[in-house]
Amino acid sequence: MKNFLFLAGAAGLIATRSAFGQATATNAASVTVTHSFVCTDYTQGKVFIVSAGGNIDWEYDGATNCNDLWVLPNGNLLFNTGHGVKEVTRDQKVVFDFESASEIYACQRLANGNTFIGECSTGRLLEVNPAGQIVKEIHLLPEGTNGGHAFMRNARKLDNGNYLVAHYGLNVVREYDSTGKLVREIPAAGGPHSVVRLPDGNTLIACADGPGGSRVFEVDANNQTVWQVQSNELAGVQLKFMAGLERLPNGDTLMANWLGHKQFGTTADLIEVTPDKRVVWKVFGGDRIKTISSAMVLDGLSFRNGAPLALH
Repeated sequence: MKNFLFLAGAAGLIATRSAFGQATATNAASVTVTHSFVCTDYTQGKVFIVSAGGNIDWEYDGATNCNDLWVLPNGNLLFNTGHGVKEVTRDQKVVFDFESASEIYACQRLANGNTFIGECSTGRLLEVNPAGQIVKEIHLLPEGTNGGHAFMRNARKLDNGNYLVAHYGLNVVREYDSTGKLVREIPAAGGPHSVVRLPDGNTLIACADGPGGSRVFEVDANNQTVWQVQSNELAGVQLKFMAGLERLPNGDTLMANWLGHKQFGTTADLIEVTPDKRVVWKVFGGDRIKTISSAMVLDGLSFRNGAPLALH
């Protein structure tokens, strides 16, 4: 079997693929970090489920420009498809399919069963019922305006009913209330791609590769940076275009290091970083997974109100 995935663990232990796809360790005295995970490949338009040993257990082809992804409580996967959003079962059956003329890079299954969708070029925030009908619509741009390819990337509906939006091309993260009124703005030079509101109220932001970018940072309620990882701070890894991210239950941060823009194969695609900025796990996608744009750890995943506890 041809190797396609290289996993590196903590404390110098390296997990590699044997001829039969089993993980082997070069330092048996060390304790490694391993995860099963699901990820999107923006370049190939695919979604993968990968075992802790590095085997690709599931693959879905038909997710153009996919960079937002959820594993639902029923085991289905919800993800964007460039101009739409799909929910797909493990046997590849599409059970939810929303299509739009607008580019779409954000989706989220809500506790009431509806799906939140952020339309990039139209600037619309939508809530769509299981039948595919729009039940709520907020315009962040005047109707008929084309905000273009860079207006919005990741967006989330918050527990308080507000919306958190990464305005990639505007170099800012904005929070809107339930009517679309701006209530907060967080500067994010470099192009904010993904944003997470943490349980303590802080906000975690991944910035791309524009000037001042290639970083992940966390701000408090006053927009003061309380934690940050910049492009060349991590041993053995360079940050290129920071895309999807997830704060894990142990306090570590999972970061998708998208290697598009002519960076393919130059460094790790997926990284787990401790609060003191130690890399404890990293993934190199190889020739099967070209560019990881978003990921979610599967082992130990739990749910609350129909949504994963660890949002990404």
